[in-house]
Order: sequence, then structure tokens, then C-alpha cells
Amino acid sequence: MFRPITSTYRLQLRGAKADPAGRSFGFDDAADLVPYLKSLGISHLYLSPIFSSYPESNHNYDVTDPTVVNPELGGLEGLRRLATVAHEAGLGLILDIVPNHLGVETPQLNKWWWDVLKNGQDSEFESYFDIDWHKDNGAGGKLGLPVLGEPGDEDKFTLTHLDEIDEPVLAYYENYFPLAPGSFESLDDDPREVYERQSYRLMFWRDGVISYRRFFSVNGLAGIRQEDPLIFEHTHRTLRQLIAEDLIDGVRVDHPDGLADPFTYLNRLRDLIGEDRWLVAEKILGVTEPLDPRLAVDGTTGYDALRELDGIFVSREAEDSLSMLSLQQSGSTWDEAAIAAAEHTLKRDVAQSELAAEIRRLTRAIRRDNFSTAGADVSDEDLERTVIDLVAAMPVYRADYISLSRQTSTIVADMVRRFPSRRAALDLISAAFLANGEAKTRFAQVCGAVMAKGVEDTLFYRACRLVALQEVGGAPGRFGVSAAEFHLLQQERAMLWPHAMTTLTTHDTKRSEDTRARIIEITERHKDFVELAQQVSALVPAPDEATAHFLLQNVIGVWPVDGGTTDAVRDRLQDYAIKAVREAGVHTSWFDNDTHFEKAVTDWVDALIEGPASPMIDDFVREIHRGAVQVSLGRKMLQLIGPGIPDTYQGQEFVDLSLVDPDNRRFVDYVNRAQALDQFKESALSGRIHGELIQARDTASADGHPGLYPHLEEIADRAKQAVVHEGVYLRRQHPDVFLSGEYQAVFAVGDAASHLIGMARGVSGLDVVALATRRPLLLEDRGGWGETTVTLPEGRWTDRLTGKTFEGTVAVREVLDVLPTALLVADHVEV
Repeated sequence: MFRPITSTYRLQLRGAKADPAGRSFGFDDAADLVPYLKSLGISHLYLSPIFSSYPESNHNYDVTDPTVVNPELGGLEGLRRLATVAHEAGLGLILDIVPNHLGVETPQLNKWWWDVLKNGQDSEFESYFDIDWHKDNGAGGKLGLPVLGEPGDEDKFTLTHLDEIDEPVLAYYENYFPLAPGSFESLDDDPREVYERQSYRLMFWRDGVISYRRFFSVNGLAGIRQEDPLIFEHTHRTLRQLIAEDLIDGVRVDHPDGLADPFTYLNRLRDLIGEDRWLVAEKILGVTEPLDPRLAVDGTTGYDALRELDGIFVSREAEDSLSMLSLQQSGSTWDEAAIAAAEHTLKRDVAQSELAAEIRRLTRAIRRDNFSTAGADVSDEDLERTVIDLVAAMPVYRADYISLSRQTSTIVADMVRRFPSRRAALDLISAAFLANGEAKTRFAQVCGAVMAKGVEDTLFYRACRLVALQEVGGAPGRFGVSAAEFHLLQQERAMLWPHAMTTLTTHDTKRSEDTRARIIEITERHKDFVELAQQVSALVPAPDEATAHFLLQNVIGVWPVDGGTTDAVRDRLQDYAIKAVREAGVHTSWFDNDTHFEKAVTDWVDALIEGPASPMIDDFVREIHRGAVQVSLGRKMLQLIGPGIPDTYQGQEFVDLSLVDPDNRRFVDYVNRAQALDQFKESALSGRIHGELIQARDTASADGHPGLYPHLEEIADRAKQAVVHEGVYLRRQHPDVFLSGEYQAVFAVGDAASHLIGMARGVSGLDVVALATRRPLLLEDRGGWGETTVTLPEGRWTDRLTGKTFEGTVAVREVLDVLPTALLVADHVEV
């Protein structure tokens, strides 16, 4: 049965062992939410990975067996129960699949990896993994594993029997490895001699000898060779079964750029799931990078849309002052030029350190694939240095998509011009690429890994001009998005990728959408923020000013608006601070913890909460919070009405101030949300909703609350849920308007025209208009909308949030009387 997809709601599944309190959220728990999500207006539940992974995993991207539905979540029968409940309610299911890698951190839990370790190249699963068995791989032709804590730890090996799998094993502390058949006689054998007979070699982890492709630099995630049709078929066997049973309606593909051939993979996947099911790929695009139209997908997972929807609300007037403040606090303006320079440097550093094993394997492949005499006298050192510079210069995740066919040659041409001494090495590299073999493929894979580790996982934890812009796919050097750029990009999505996912929060975003809205509002009070930052620096000296400036914006993003900073908030901020400074890698890192510096940073966080700067932060947060709520409401409205399939991350229908995982994976109070939705729908159906809003506004004004919408702080959760409900419900009722309809920009006229951002959608005419307020605090400073007007398309229009009706040219202040956003529906549209 075909269930049209109009919106999704992301759910993070986990087993009981993944939660310190033993709480699970599996298929049956998801089924319990179906009545609420149906009432909300969602068309499809979008599930985090469902296949077997480590029981302790709170994300399940470390899949250990892609052929088994995770028993920790309820197994196949639990999934069937969820599908039945959802389908009976008219809702569908979307799966998140992980084709690039499998979890191998605990080898005995992955039967394929275990068999490879045991049988080496004779294993039936050897070809499943991307392993380098060449003699020059650094491990003597064996499978090199970065395991040993110290050089010479081989004398700590023991032979023992592992009861959980009923098998003799080689043990290194609590790490266990299989023994090849015939490689020992009894557990009394010399462990070192038995070890030497195995197909693997356990290496000192700092040696950088890793003989298998990883997910980025994560040793516990080993790459899979989906380019082999037989491996594709095996790893997708259960997915094929779920489709045959009509349990699912679409697939989200995690990190296809890590694969040898994403283009062919996605074509095969499209053939497997069929033309009618939804297929989106987690493709990270550069700002000017197009998604290749030949890809057999419906679009990306929405990081590009996130950049646009955030950027349109940034007050660009703040750029100079925040650049200068950043220069003062961190030594860099973090403008476009500074970001580009830092990106290149950090990508080179990552390629030389964390991903050095991948670089060395690539250079060896270049030597093997070069069938010409080009670069015959190039030294290994020069070749490796040139490869690193070439990888660092690539402006996209990978450039072997057809739409980027000239990207690599352009970079090579520039390097030849700037570095004539590298010409021979570049000739060698180019000759290898022309062979269309391993080197060309591995170069594309390494580029993506270096980009991810160097930029999203390092640079975005160092840059600190406006951290809200530092999300995956973001461009922090570009300070905001103009209305002209925004509308052109929305129209492009409507024309080329109308079924692409759009998102504001994901399981991977470094800050939730509402936290980013708070930080975006710093740009409207940038002078006050400069003063606050300088006062905080003077009152609460930090162990490092750049770190403090980065953290201060995040602290402001989640600071309780009532000033009541609880122990839970303190713990969340301290945990985030440790993660942030380790990711930044300046004073401490995941590999080399500087506990003294980390303690100094958490003490500084404590001092912010309890010290003399706390009242100042309270005042500043109160000032920007009312603007942040307006941004959150308007931005969500634009996402829901704009082109693409909007996703709502779990719990984000209420205002939620969260930071990166695991903070954004906390359990959601759905009882509260369900009760609030019932109350809203009861009020709306009885016609009371507008009166309640007017009363709330007038009461707040009488009590002295500032701003154009003084009541919003009290009703923020209800207001955001109302926006989500009306938006997704309208999409579900009229899918053609949003999936195949046209897109038009809506502009205001008057002194405050730039504060309105609007869009219209429709089929054979315009049926829906969405309006949102930009730079709300600056609008407040100028006294409101004044005589600014907006001209609506012909006909009578009703705001779904308030019930008020309008036609012709109307004053914006009347349309946005009690809320900073509006959803106007033409009277000819049945609702």
C-alpha cells in the first residue's frame, strides 16, 4: 500500500542496556506514540537504525549484523507490531540504514569480523571488509589492529576460554581475539607463539598501522565493500524482506560518501526498494555544490536546508563587531578568509595524524596503479606530502560525482601553478587516477574522511564568531543568508528536489534548533554581547580565552531563561565542555587528555554558574530569549511550508534547548506534549484560540513584560507545537500543494519590509502563504511594523493559527498581531 510521505518525525531508539537508568525506547514504545503523532499530523515515523548493534549503543550506528533486526529494540516481531499499528493509523515507517561500516569494537559480537580474524584471507567474509593484505601494509601483510596500550605489550597476552561464545581465544586484558584452527594444541601453549600464527597483528595504537578502512578515524567501525553485488545482496537481505512485507515506505542512507561507488550503490538500492519508496542520502554539500541530478535519490537529508533556514534569521549588521570580538578573544576574526585558511591547515593536520594510515594506503595504491613512467623518481616523502596537500585543498567531501567532474583537475592545475616542484608528484598522482582503479576510489573516500574530521569535528569546535552557523554543511565564514539567496535556493529545491528532506535538528547537530535560535539572536544584541563577553572575561578569568568565548555562546544557548541553573544543567554544560575541548584538540584531545586543563575548564563553567557573571548572563538571556522564540516559530513555519519533506526531530515540537549528543538524545516527555496538543485542538475547534492569545498578550503587557509579543515566553511550547501541527497537518491534507506545487517569494512594502520573510505555495495558483518575522528585536527597537504592508494573492485568506481572515493589501501588524508567524490558507482550499 502506498502511503504518501509529507512529513517525518525522527525517533531515537535504544535498548535498556544503553541507558544508565535501564530505560528502553524500542518498537513497542514507538507504537505507543502513534496516536499522538497521527494527531500531530505527521505522515511517517523516521526510525534510527534498527539492525543489531552493541547492546550499550544509544545510537545504533555501530551495526554488528545488518541481517538481524535488533532484539534489544524488540526484534522483527516488534517491528512488525509497530508497522501494523502505524499502518492502521495511516502512518508509514522510514528506516535509517548504515551501509558504509559495521561495528567491530568488540570482535566477538560481529560474527563476520570474528571469522575474518580467525581465518584471515581464507574467511568467507574476507571480501566483505576493505582490508589491505599487501606485504607493505605495515603489519607484515597481516590484518593490523590498533589495540596495544604500550609497545611490547605482547608479553601480556594470555590464552583463555571465552564462555559467552564457548571458544578458546587470545586475550589482551578484556580484549578477545579468535584463534585460527590448528594454530594451537591447548590453552597451556605459549601465547606469544600462538599469536604469531594468527592472521592479525595487534599494533601499538599510536603507531598508526591500521589495515582496514574505517568510518573516519573510528577504529571500532570497519568499512564494508558494498561495491561487490554479492555483499550488497547479503547486507541488504533483511531490508529486502521488510520491503516484501510492505513494512516500510522509505530509506535514509547514512554516509554514502564513504563507499567506493556511491552512485552505483544508490542505483542498486533504488532498484531494491522500488521507484515509489522514498530514498534520501546523507550527502554533505558545499555551499555552491549541486547534488548530482543523476543520483537515484529524492534528495539529501537536509543539512543544506538547515544552513539556509538558520542564515535567513541572522542579523548581518553584527558581522564586524562579532569579528572584532572574536579576534580579541581568540586571535582570529573567523571570517571567510580565516575559515578557509584554518580549514586547509586542519585538514592537513588530520591527514598527517588521525588519518595517516589512510594516506599511506592511498599513496601505496597510487604507486601500484601507475602504469606509466610518470613520477618514477618521486620519493615516498614527496608523494605523501603532495597527496596530503591535494586532499586538504579539496573543497567538497568527494569530487568523483559527475556534476563535479572538473573539481580535481582544477585543484591539480592550481597546485602545479603554485608549486612547480610538485609537478612530478602530481603527474604520478594523475596517472594513477587515469587507471580508474583503487587509487582513484580511495582518494575520494579519504577526501570525505579528512573533510569530516578536519572541519566538522575540529574547526567547528575552534571557530567562535557565531557558533550557531557551525553545523554539518554550514558555512560560518558566510555571515547569514540574504532574502534573495534564500528564495532562489527554495525555488531550486522546489524544481529539482521537491522530495528532499529538510531538517532543523538531527541526532548529529551540535546544537538543537532552539539553542541555535538563541545564539542567532546574539546578532541582534551584538553590542550588549560584546560588553557581556568582556565583563565575563574580566570577572571569571578562563584557562583559555578562545575556549571560553566558544563555550560562552553555547552556555547562553541553553541557559535557563528563569536563571534557575540546576545541577542537571551544570552537569550537561560540564560534559559538553569536556567534549568540545577534546574535539577542538588545542589543549587536550580524545587521545591525550590533559586532565589539568579539562578540570580548569569545568571549574570555569562552575564559576559562570555560581560567580559574579551569573546575573549578567541571566539578564542577557532574558533579553534575547523573546527574540529566539520568535525565530524558532518563524523558522519552523518556513521549514514546514517550504519545499522538501520536513523532519521534526523527537521532542522539537516544544522549545528544547539541547547541545550535541548525548544531550540531544535525552528522553522526551510525550505525555505533556500529547496533553498540550489536545488542549490546542480543543481551543481551535471551539474558536477560542484567538481570544486566548489576545488575552495572554494583554495580560503580559499589563504585567510589564517587554516586546511586541510579551506573552510568547509563557506559551512558547504551545505556540511551537501549534505551528508544527498546523503545518504538517496541512501538508498531509494537501500533498500536491507541497510536493509538486510552485514556490513564490512574498515581500512586504514599507519601512520594516526587511523584517518579513514570506513564501507562497500552490498548484495552478497559490493556496498557502507562510509569513515569519526576521530580526525581531531590532523590529521591536523601531517600534514594530508601523505602516508596513503585505499584498496577498487574490481571494480571502485565513490564518490557521489564529482564525483571523484577510484579503488584498493588509498591514503586517494586523496579520502578525499576536504571533510572529502566520499560516494563511486560501478559502478555496479545504481544511
